[in-house]
Amino acid sequence: MSWLVGVSICLAWDFQFALSSGASDAPSLGLTNTPRRVLSPDRICGRLEYPVYQNHTVFFHRDGSDELYVGGTDYVLKINVDDNQVIEGLCYNVVTVIQEFQDSLFVCGTNGYKPKCWKLYSRVHNQSREIVESYEGTGISPFAYTQNSLSLTADGDLYTAAPLGSDGRSLQFRRKAGGRANLWMYDNWVSEPTFVAASWVERKEDPENDKIYVFFREKNSDSSPEADPWVSSVARVCKVDEGGSKRFFQNIWTTFLKARLVCGFPKESLYFNHLQDVYVVQAEDWHNTSVYALFTSSWNSTAVCIYSMAKIDEIFESSTFKGYQKDIPNPRPGTCVKNSRSLPLATVLVIKDHPEMKDWIHSVHHLNPFYISNNNYTKIAVDRVQAADQRIYNILFLATDSGKIHKVLESDSEAFIISETHLSNHSAIHSMRLDTKKKKLIVGFSEQIVSLDLQKCQEYNSSCEECVLARDPYCAWTESGCTSNTSGGIQNISGGETNVCRQTVEGPKSLNRTKRETPSPSPLSSRAVHSVPLDIPFYLSCPIDSYHAAYTWEHNGRSSPCLQMQSSCLHLIPAMAQESYGTYRCVSTERDYTKVVKEYQLTRQPIGEPIRNSSREVIVNKTNDAAVLAPQMVGVIVIMIILI
Repeated sequence: MSWLVGVSICLAWDFQFALSSGASDAPSLGLTNTPRRVLSPDRICGRLEYPVYQNHTVFFHRDGSDELYVGGTDYVLKINVDDNQVIEGLCYNVVTVIQEFQDSLFVCGTNGYKPKCWKLYSRVHNQSREIVESYEGTGISPFAYTQNSLSLTADGDLYTAAPLGSDGRSLQFRRKAGGRANLWMYDNWVSEPTFVAASWVERKEDPENDKIYVFFREKNSDSSPEADPWVSSVARVCKVDEGGSKRFFQNIWTTFLKARLVCGFPKESLYFNHLQDVYVVQAEDWHNTSVYALFTSSWNSTAVCIYSMAKIDEIFESSTFKGYQKDIPNPRPGTCVKNSRSLPLATVLVIKDHPEMKDWIHSVHHLNPFYISNNNYTKIAVDRVQAADQRIYNILFLATDSGKIHKVLESDSEAFIISETHLSNHSAIHSMRLDTKKKKLIVGFSEQIVSLDLQKCQEYNSSCEECVLARDPYCAWTESGCTSNTSGGIQNISGGETNVCRQTVEGPKSLNRTKRETPSPSPLSSRAVHSVPLDIPFYLSCPIDSYHAAYTWEHNGRSSPCLQMQSSCLHLIPAMAQESYGTYRCVSTERDYTKVVKEYQLTRQPIGEPIRNSSREVIVNKTNDAAVLAPQMVGVIVIMIILI
């Protein structure tokens, strides 16, 4: 394969991005299991469009780095704030692996069904990269991008899962290259696996016990009719494993163990068994490391289950071995030792024939998943955020198959959906990388890459109450408004009650007041005056800025419910009568906060003033927020609202 190195193009992250949202995309009002906010797409930080659609992309990004490497069909794209470089291939090749390995960038691809890898070394001052070595790629890259594969670098070694045959079979997890011996799996350990993720969990105080964890789903060995055909599992191997002796298990893992991951309702024997994605939140003390796993079910629901690494290891260290009836040999199978080639045959035989633990691994919530949704989530990432109260909160970013990102707060074992952001109208998310230092989420589609700022505090900047109701740990109310500088700011992450705003901080738009029986207009509220004739159908509209709030229309001491259409609340007047005139207020109530979102003054139009009122026109005398309707359209709008 030949390559062109150092071809420069101009790439920018600050393109304008616009999209339209259909009525079916709008969450329903008053449901707390829906996103509280739908964020405006024009606030998206930036995007980069591909010249042609990509069926498959892979990302490599170091946390806090300015560089993002994107592998696609016939190219590796380096995106850098300072200098943008493109490395283009001249033959049909889909890049499937990009890893930092042995002081170089290691790139592998399908290479026309003949997998191949290349090492890219930096040239002058890291301005571009040059290929100086190439390698056979079988077992590292799949033969086709549609085949299952994964890769991981850990302490100078390359771990991979990729098929060994062009038909996609013989799929197994291996240590393929590095300073230690190349190892692979015994054939009977897994059945038709799909590998989802791999993670190195480092034990800094005891490096000889470092483990590599592999998450996958496989065919269920239980073939009974009531059993799910697929189960999800986690396997582990010791990083120091060098395989068995020359006589037995040479170049085969001697520490491989696996256990089933349980996500669901054990009492009802109802489980989410299809593992989709995994994100491991590493901690200084490995015992506190958490595993966030995304599952789907046969009844079209998605669940997130959270697992403790300490509990996972407890199962591996204490459970009996499935199907094994004899005394457990010493050292216990799966124990990390300095020289695995000297392990007793009895220990290795248990690994060979009975690698599965009898006990299952339950989530930290045990009796139910952390979060269940009817959304079809495909990717997950988790960030840890220190809020103004000095507590650490976990924020989940869940990607849907329709191009949206849900931002979900984990608070006291409950999920609160902070917001929904629409990134694409017509494609699913291929790749997603979280930069915890820069607080950005990089999302890849078939047609583009989008960089999403996680600290979108300007969305809640209208008042202290709005900032607090967001329950967004990235944002707090200060003298500068709602800002990502949370030190000393006002928040109420756990409850969201706004009485904390009546404290000493007085931002430029803060509404520090005592609660009144009559709600005050919000800073965004304004009074619109309309002159409307008698007997004319008319509607009023106000924007929905929180789908967790309850909206009502108040007029002459009476309240009527909001009629939701997309992201607006409507009030329909079938025919203007004398009592229809006066002041209308659109009022929202959320938790302990009530505000006037919009205010209208309707006055009677003098007799004789001409108006347009053709039966062919849907809307007559339309403004941005109110309109006279053709009579036959009143019923149509009501029907549309019911359907929504």
